Amino acid sequence: FILQFHVHLFWLKFIVIMIRLRGITSILTRFLSSVQQNNAQQQIHQLLIGRFPKASVNVVDVSGGCGAMFEVFVEDKEFEGLSTLKQHKLITQTLKEQIKNMHGVRIHTSIPKAK
Repeated sequence: FILQFHVHLFWLKFIVIMIRLRGITSILTRFLSSVQQNNAQQQIHQLLIGRFPKASVNVVDVSGGCGAMFEVFVEDKEFEGLSTLKQHKLITQTLKEQIKNMHGVRIHTSIPKAK
């Protein structure tokens, strides 16, 4: 009986501690999620810059914080003469491995305007 009481008391204390730590865990989870999201965003940016070195590239996380939905803007002279479909195919080929881990990606391509 005494042993059972101690076991129940242990679990009760454990639950109280977990409830108190819940706020801290939530903060840590959000922080780690944002770090992971920033890494994914930077990785996508680096891959696109590597493939299109003269391009203007912007990558935006539009997932609301989970880092699984991105909007990609690439402006490059290399797209000149290509259909939008072919431009987007160049982007998706570049990001093929990353796209496997995403919920989705929105791609915007353009050609720089002549000055």
